Amino acid sequence: MSIPQQGGGPIEDFSQLAALMETGCKPADRWRIGTEHEKFGITPDQRPLPYDTIRDLMEALTRFGWNRVEEGGKLIGLNRNGASISLEPGGQFELSGAPLATLHETQAEIDTHLAELAEVQGDSRFLGIGAAPIWRHEDMPVMPKGRYRLMTDYMGRVGTHGTQMMYRTATVQVNLDFASEADMVKKLRVGLALQPVATALFASSPFFDGALNGHKSWRSRIWRGLDDSRTGMIPFAFEDGMGFQRYVDWVLDVPMYFVYRDGRYIDALGQSFRDFLKGELPALPGEKPTLSDWADHMTTVFPEARVKTYIEMRGADCGPLDRMTALPAFWVGLMYDGAALDAAWDLVKHFDAATREGLRVAASVSALQGEAGGVRLHDLAREALRLSIGGLAARGLGEEAFLAPLEDSIATGRVPADDLIAAYRGEWDGDLTRVYAATVL
Repeated sequence: MSIPQQGGGPIEDFSQLAALMETGCKPADRWRIGTEHEKFGITPDQRPLPYDTIRDLMEALTRFGWNRVEEGGKLIGLNRNGASISLEPGGQFELSGAPLATLHETQAEIDTHLAELAEVQGDSRFLGIGAAPIWRHEDMPVMPKGRYRLMTDYMGRVGTHGTQMMYRTATVQVNLDFASEADMVKKLRVGLALQPVATALFASSPFFDGALNGHKSWRSRIWRGLDDSRTGMIPFAFEDGMGFQRYVDWVLDVPMYFVYRDGRYIDALGQSFRDFLKGELPALPGEKPTLSDWADHMTTVFPEARVKTYIEMRGADCGPLDRMTALPAFWVGLMYDGAALDAAWDLVKHFDAATREGLRVAASVSALQGEAGGVRLHDLAREALRLSIGGLAARGLGEEAFLAPLEDSIATGRVPADDLIAAYRGEWDGDLTRVYAATVL
């Protein structure tokens, strides 16, 4: 999750909200790839890493040139050369990668990150899996971040799965650029419509609370029970008139979480950013927001694909190491080649909202075996992957090799969750503790 944003000074005109998003427009030769992945830390006795251990790991990483980030005197993150390391609410260890030009650079960044961790982690290990398979809510540590304290309280009052998302899930995602408002709209629509394919191909969370949970991506199921006001497939994105302003209008109507002032988070739970614009926010009476406040608020919406000054693809579970680069490779192939993007839109433009939502549900339950609205996810994934391979080949950088794990899934119909379920029912003989060794990165 996000750290305090730096959007700019006072908001003097309503048009500045959409204009902030528009600053992300850039020519194709400046498009970059930003990959994020979260990992569960585990102790030798199979417990989640406590904050003190995580803090010591971050302190040790400063020997590699990482700079400390503190909140309230507590070390909560690191940054270096455009990349950052941050902590999710339950101690999930997240690398938010720097904006990079190629997937080869992405792979090198991941390899460097894990090599540096290996030098300092001692007996600790990190897991590539989409949800904590055995640990219960009360087992999870709580990171010392004010944002999370407020969100935990609010999540307990809306939806049914919010705190599960915060403390017991892990994802891999990619942040991608757009050239113009029209390019943003097309990429957002394709990203939303094909997000169930990513959920299916990367599904790796079939266990929860110590048992099979009936889904191949329980992480995806959690997002469907979190907070309907700020999550989902945002059907308005497919309507006429979609653009920066329409997205702004939606975000404005999402209830606030907080305002960040002088190093601390001020409770604004359930309050309105529209009131804030008028100087009528109960949390800060008489005060009007800055663009940094707006950028912060934009981080509190969680659709399957999210727009800031770039687009985030958010549908995938964290999983095996080779899929950490496969995820950005899949989306770069579709989004950064014009012919692939056009063909991807042709593939999904006839879907209605019910089909898109049905595929989202089917992906979380059945992965590639799911279907909805007459669309089989295995077939859709096969076509999307073919387009992605072509898009990467057109870049001429040899990046299509990073899609090999997904080609295997298309050939076999199996994703990481299928292998985990098979092991649990077979060689593990129902001993779920063996999942930890099987998913160590």
